[in-house]
Amino acid sequence: MRVVVALGGNALARRGEPMTADRLRANVRATCQALAGLAREHELVITHGNGPQVGLLALQNLAYSDVAAYPLDILGAETQGMIGYVIQQELSNALAGEREVAGVLTTTVVSEDDPAFDRPTKLIGPQYSAQDAAEAAAEYRWTIARDGKLFRRVVPSPDPIRIVQAPLVQLLLESGRLVVCVGGGGVPVKTSGGREIGMQAVVDKDLASAALAAELQADTLIMLTDGDYVSENWGTPQQRDILTATPEAISELRFAEGSMQPKVDAAIRVAKAGGRALIGPLDRLDDLLARKIGTEIKPGVPDGIVFVNGA
Repeated sequence: MRVVVALGGNALARRGEPMTADRLRANVRATCQALAGLAREHELVITHGNGPQVGLLALQNLAYSDVAAYPLDILGAETQGMIGYVIQQELSNALAGEREVAGVLTTTVVSEDDPAFDRPTKLIGPQYSAQDAAEAAAEYRWTIARDGKLFRRVVPSPDPIRIVQAPLVQLLLESGRLVVCVGGGGVPVKTSGGREIGMQAVVDKDLASAALAAELQADTLIMLTDGDYVSENWGTPQQRDILTATPEAISELRFAEGSMQPKVDAAIRVAKAGGRALIGPLDRLDDLLARKIGTEIKPGVPDGIVFVNGA
């Protein structure tokens, strides 16, 4: 089975934890140990987010004012190397060297006319209080949005059109390698006259992972989060957890734009390409695969949508 696993932020950094290298490695080590069984038995591609890390690098850039701050495409490439290195190493360690793991620095083609460039929604960097967020917005000319009870910087997040290195990933899988790629959604680029040009944005890693899964004709896309299910009316008395749904049925519902909606959109893209998508908790991966928890989106669900406990 060919599987793409997209690691959410909780696989790399827990909320409230300092974003240190030691914490990154500890979280990735635990994640890779959970994935080891899947990696031994299947063709596996691991993708990952980078929102907290790319925002941290941007802040560190601003601390040195003698040179212009590096742009977001360069910082995105930095996070691919930083996080991809740790995943590659820890997955290899978890497998005791049984399989070779290859990291691929990935670029993702986007359209420069994408309306996302006029409407930033992608959360990056650390959380701020209302006062600190207002000060940062004024000083750095950032766009700020609410993230729970606190605030974070938001940047454009254009839709991925295609993953440039998908054919290379295909060759690596066919040769028996495991692959780490599409870090942070891949570095966003536009193409002009046969040349790639970096764009100032951060592509959603779930949507980019879905694009890759479709190009690879993967059987399954697994998006690992810190929630048990995709839920209609999340956080309200009317909340209903979704067990299974067709892409058509779930597309009729709306979810939080900056968090769950991109995952649902990614799942719809994969299911419409003939695969299936699972969304569920990292710490219960075996139960997710056994369909004891989490949400599955696939074609051919007789009732269109099935809620947990028939809610």
